[in-house]
Amino acid sequence: MDSQGQVEPRVVWAVVESGIGPLLLAASREGLVNVVFHATDAVRDRAVERLASRLGTEPVEAPGSPLLAEAIRQVGAYFAGERRDFDLPLDWSLISGFNREVLRELASGVPYGTVVGYGDLAGRVGQPGAAQAVGMAMGANPLPVVVPCHRVVESGGGIGGFGGGLETKRRLLALEGVLPEPLF
Repeated sequence: MDSQGQVEPRVVWAVVESGIGPLLLAASREGLVNVVFHATDAVRDRAVERLASRLGTEPVEAPGSPLLAEAIRQVGAYFAGERRDFDLPLDWSLISGFNREVLRELASGVPYGTVVGYGDLAGRVGQPGAAQAVGMAMGANPLPVVVPCHRVVESGGGIGGFGGGLETKRRLLALEGVLPEPLF
C-alpha cells in the first residue's frame, strides 16, 4: 500500500524528459523494468501494450508513484551531469538466459565514461566467439541508459548499432565524455 492506503499497481509508468528526448520509465514492485526511447504518444502506447502482454498486468500511468520516484530522480541527475552510476533495484523479468548474463556484466563491469567491444564483452561472460550474440543482447536490452548498452562499440573503433538510433548513442557517449559533443 502507498502512503494514502491505496494498493500500488503491479506496474507503473511515466514519461520523463531527458537530454535525448522523452523516455518512458516503467517499474514493478521488484524495480525498474523498462526504459523506452523516443516515447512519443504512439511509441508510448505500443510500449505499454507490450508491457501488459509480457508481464500479464495492465501498466498504470503514475508519475508520482513511489515505485518510480528514485528512477526519475536518478535519470534526471544523470542527464544533468550530476550522476555517473545508477543505484536502482532492477526487475530483470523481461530478459533471461545469455542476454541477461551479458547485460548484468555490462551493468556492473563497464563504468561511466568507458566503452567495451562486443567481442570483449562476450569474453567476459565466457563466450569469446559470441560478439554477434552480444549485439543481439544489446538490441534486446529492456533497460537502456540504466544498463548502458550505449557503451558497447565495435572493436575496430566503429560506434556499432543502437536501438535508440545512432544519434542517441552519440549523444549518450558525448554526455559521458567518450565522444566530443556534436557541433549541431
